Amino acid sequence: MNPNNPPTAVSTELPPPPVSFWQAFWFWLKLGLISFGGPAGQIAIMHQELVERRRWISERRFLHALNYCMVLPGPEAQQLATYIGWLLHTTRGGIAAGVLFVLPSLVILIVLSWLYIAFGDVPLVAGLFYGIKPAVTAIVLQAAHRIGSRALKNNLLWGIAGASFVAIFALNVPFPLIVAAAAVLGYWGGKFAPDKFKTGGGHGKTGASYGAALIDDDTPTPAHAMFSWARLLKIIVIGALLWLVPMGLLMAYFGWQHTFTQMAWFFTKAALLTFGGAYAVLPYVYQGAVMDYQWLTPTQMIDGLALGETTPGPLIMVVAFVAFIGGYTQALFGPESVFLAGALAACLVTWFTFLPSFLFIFAGGPLIETTHNDLNFTAPLTAITAAVVGVIVNLALFFGYHVWWPSGFAGGIVSSVDWIAVLISIAAAIALFKYKSNVIHVIAASAVLGLILKTGLQ
Repeated sequence: MNPNNPPTAVSTELPPPPVSFWQAFWFWLKLGLISFGGPAGQIAIMHQELVERRRWISERRFLHALNYCMVLPGPEAQQLATYIGWLLHTTRGGIAAGVLFVLPSLVILIVLSWLYIAFGDVPLVAGLFYGIKPAVTAIVLQAAHRIGSRALKNNLLWGIAGASFVAIFALNVPFPLIVAAAAVLGYWGGKFAPDKFKTGGGHGKTGASYGAALIDDDTPTPAHAMFSWARLLKIIVIGALLWLVPMGLLMAYFGWQHTFTQMAWFFTKAALLTFGGAYAVLPYVYQGAVMDYQWLTPTQMIDGLALGETTPGPLIMVVAFVAFIGGYTQALFGPESVFLAGALAACLVTWFTFLPSFLFIFAGGPLIETTHNDLNFTAPLTAITAAVVGVIVNLALFFGYHVWWPSGFAGGIVSSVDWIAVLISIAAAIALFKYKSNVIHVIAASAVLGLILKTGLQ
């Protein structure tokens, strides 16, 4: 055997065998159960599993899909899973990937919301959160590094990432404006400096790193992903019915002013405003759910965000907590059925929040698939990815501030530090960066450590 050509190198020259629907189904279920760390951590997990380990899709095609999901309203990680599932196994594959990305989180949040509102303080959960939050900070930093190391191929893209970070961190520029500015820069950059805005690192480098993929850079677009006006019209009609029928039933049975109907309408609007992820829409949700409708208190909203941050699935699933608390506390089915009211409210809100995401993928995916070699489309999306790296770094700092200085700087910067949280973050970062540990293992170990330390400190 030639020592310069080891078996591992040979084995990656050929693409992996075709993936059956049920093989993908079990992977999407697993992903839904381990997708901690918010969108950045979830995208990092998908890249590691789908691009590097399983080679179901090439890095260039992965980034092209990710770029499209970044400009859509809604949870980009869930949309990316839906997109790849659709690309692999048509509409049923996209539905399976998207639903399974959300379903475990919905079930877990319903249970935790019930424990929270019915039994008050839960020391076990508080201890687990104490360890998970610092680990999430490290996971987000690692995700920024992983995406940035692949997307920031030159000084111009680094400059876009840096400008994006300054804009959101120091100037508080809204994320949609950052995306729009990056897209404009990418469009003109693709015309005047096309070599600076080519997607990914090129097939040669990708192939050398991970090997040929099932859906590779030059794999033809499958028939179901080809654009047609008839298919687009069909998707629009079906999507409209999937929204109109349940909304019509709510109005007919409960009336327009009922809490269920108002939740469905409010979170439909929220779903169309989630550019830039959950944090971009949280002020809108807070204003509506807490201030206007008074479905829950400000303290409950903050606790719900903590639950959303530390459970698998999209962070926007905090809306399920909001709805559960609103349905439960208002006893919409009477005092003997408060859990049923809360659970139904959470399910309704989840439906109306995520329905647009599926429609955006199934309607827009065919158009995006026809453009993955067209620089006029890929250059703006490449610039957007660079800008998103800066936003992710800002998100990591946001987490770090709230985790390491939970009480702010009231007692001074040094004296107010939660040093145990800092040490957990450092340990998690070392495990992720130096030892390449699995994200779910880091989460689990940090949760156990947090529980032990929290219990010992009390």
